[in-house]
Amino acid sequence: MGMTIALDAMGGDRAPGIVVDGAALALRERPDLRFLLIGDRARIEPLLVRHRRLSAAVELVHTSEAVAADAKPSLALRQGRQSSMRLAIDAVKDGRAAAAVSAGNTGALMAMSKFVLKTLPGIDRPAIAAVVPARRRPVVMLDLGANVDCTAQHLFEFAVMGEAYARAALGVDRPSVGLLNVGTEDIKGHEAVRDAAALIRDSGLGIDYRGFVEGTDIPEGTVDVVVTDGFTGNVALKVAEGAVRLMASSLGDAFRASLRAKLGYLFVSPALRALRQRFDPRLYNGAMFVGLAGIVVKSHGGTDAIGFSHAIGSAVRLVEEGTNDRITAEMRKIASPGPQLVAASS
Repeated sequence: MGMTIALDAMGGDRAPGIVVDGAALALRERPDLRFLLIGDRARIEPLLVRHRRLSAAVELVHTSEAVAADAKPSLALRQGRQSSMRLAIDAVKDGRAAAAVSAGNTGALMAMSKFVLKTLPGIDRPAIAAVVPARRRPVVMLDLGANVDCTAQHLFEFAVMGEAYARAALGVDRPSVGLLNVGTEDIKGHEAVRDAAALIRDSGLGIDYRGFVEGTDIPEGTVDVVVTDGFTGNVALKVAEGAVRLMASSLGDAFRASLRAKLGYLFVSPALRALRQRFDPRLYNGAMFVGLAGIVVKSHGGTDAIGFSHAIGSAVRLVEEGTNDRITAEMRKIASPGPQLVAASS
């Protein structure tokens, strides 16, 4: 029997269509996969008709309830106990699925996941970690929005979790780690960042810590893992996404500006297609809620079937690489930090 993944079939802008189609694509890559497809039976069954192979690999769990995209996390937590999102997370908790994947409401997914699964031993707060494209090779970034205010201890935990996540997501044996700061000098940044650097250096975990990195180091790929608080990480991610859209739009305008420009496009179009494929956001889809006692992967809500299949693939790799076991093992090695450092971090 292959690995079972629980899918929130009703989460996302184009659910359940992209969820069903995405599962079918993932099954082509991994014929051993099995799925708990959770959602409205009346809407899902007609979609399964055109995917005979997928139908044989699916257990359909019916629920008519779904978490709205604009639902407040607290409200979703109280009223969404029978929602497709909650039932997918419950399946991980109960051991019926190895991981859950949802393209639904991020805040609700985090709140439900933390409530149901709890955190791993030694982890105070889970974080959102994802892979982003870079010049040298892709980079893992965390936190991307789960924790706006972070202490040094939180940032240290993110570094430990990010390194374990990068081993699975990037296939790197010993990922390099950097703390995002306003400069690379040791005296730069606020107290929590400087104290976090000391915690990483003194942890004895053998983390390949490269010191502080700046915003320009993210697209350069200077380190494999970039650690920051959720406020800064989310802003950095949104700025990068906006810059990519701006560049794409500007290139389109430039190539449509004149007949000469249109002729020039014919010569450069192969290179542009390769560039578009390299930075295709669908290929990087699937952020993990690291630090939870169970694998939960958040797909972008506006993705298509290709993107959702990559989110499923991300969940599969995280399970197979024993990501949570790695995090737990590393946290067990950590000696309690000195009292002065704890005081500075609180």
